[in-house]
Amino acid sequence: MTAPIRVLFVCLGNICRSPSAEGVFRNVVQQAGLDDRIIIDSCGTGDWHVGKAPDNRAIAAASLRGIDIAHLRARQFSSEDLDRFDHVLVMDRQNLADVRDVWRQNGGTEPVLFLHFGSSAHDEVPDPYYGGDHGFEHVLDLINDASEGLLQHIREQLA
Repeated sequence: MTAPIRVLFVCLGNICRSPSAEGVFRNVVQQAGLDDRIIIDSCGTGDWHVGKAPDNRAIAAASLRGIDIAHLRARQFSSEDLDRFDHVLVMDRQNLADVRDVWRQNGGTEPVLFLHFGSSAHDEVPDPYYGGDHGFEHVLDLINDASEGLLQHIREQLA
């Protein structure tokens, strides 16, 4: 059996978008029966929330879709992540710029915008932190769409 594919989701604080992406993509992968072939993690470029659980609104929105992210804990992105992961998927252009700075210095897996794999007209997952509950639902919709496209891409890699 080949080595598992390793996927990392990156946002700013690792309490809203990237843990939501980790949970949604893990659910999509499990439904496809590929959870033994794909390793999934998330992190943030900032260190403010290291060790903390996801935002309660993110937990609640994911839970409404049958996805549990309450057990996840925030961690900060490190340069080693670019060597450990096959896919480094960032939520917005600022995250991309921050991670690309590290990539230019250290090499490894080139980071890309996560929504590149989606079918929506959006290219960034908006940060719902300062908005209302609807923002978390919208984020989950975008993440779910891109997760389906990412899984298709990975299936092609595994074939």
